Amino acid sequence: MQTVRAQALSRRFGDVVALDGLSLAVEEGEIFGLVGPDGAGKTTTMRLLTGILAPSSGEAWVDGLSVQVDAEAIKDRIGYMAQRFGLYPDLTVLENLTFYADLYEVPRAGRSERVERLLAFSNLTPFQRRQAGNLSGGMKQKLGLACALIHTPRVLFLDEPTNGVDPVSRRDFWRILYQLQREGVTIFVSTAYLDEAERCNRIGLLHQGRLLACDTVDGVKGLLQGALLELHCEGPWQVATRLREAGLGSVALFGDRLHILVEEAEAGQQRVEALLRSEGIPCLGLRVIEPTLEDVFTAAIPGGAA
Repeated sequence: MQTVRAQALSRRFGDVVALDGLSLAVEEGEIFGLVGPDGAGKTTTMRLLTGILAPSSGEAWVDGLSVQVDAEAIKDRIGYMAQRFGLYPDLTVLENLTFYADLYEVPRAGRSERVERLLAFSNLTPFQRRQAGNLSGGMKQKLGLACALIHTPRVLFLDEPTNGVDPVSRRDFWRILYQLQREGVTIFVSTAYLDEAERCNRIGLLHQGRLLACDTVDGVKGLLQGALLELHCEGPWQVATRLREAGLGSVALFGDRLHILVEEAEAGQQRVEALLRSEGIPCLGLRVIEPTLEDVFTAAIPGGAA
């Protein structure tokens, strides 16, 4: 069953096209990652799918309900955690949860048990009397997630939930998401972290409002045509310029290494080695490697190579 579906979904703000003809589907019980840099249209997509924004054109459905016709009904079935989730810093952890329970009209019967479960679930039980403003960044994100779950939603929308969070808290946050998935919750998460995208069942690569690819992580990596070479050499910036001038395909800088996308591995290696010899540049290492999501994104974005 498709829990989230968008068909030619677009949104304009004056002359600015924030989202351009987005079509995708998310299956029930999967973690779907919308991946892209700042300004790609991730937050606009989230707001459209949660009924906060009306589309300029196209349509979307969440749990079988139209985001245009049934926007209010959708809000009862989803949890939405925005980039700046509305925690109240002067309220304690427990008071924030109670406030959101009132906001979502969670029945009093069984509410205490639900709150206790969410506190334990997010490892916040020892901090339930602490004011939210005094929590660490990772704890604030976990509290925001607990508040978004207080009414037991079927679909969870998370807009860059681990942005600016330390690696340990990011790991803990994803452990919670996996547990939610095992309980049958469908999770739609946006992120700018490509390593984090690897944790999703399927991903969509978004750039300047357009969906570049949508598949499993391995499926997206498989879209990269040709062979990928990793070159270790002195002066990689200058070498990258010479390689591009020589027409050696897509060239991108990854730390002190260059990733070079060529049509065929052996012929590409020979051309790179020949160019280095002609320039008198020592080759410190040249090998064929498996592409990462960053390689795919760099190759897919016009002018993306650095």
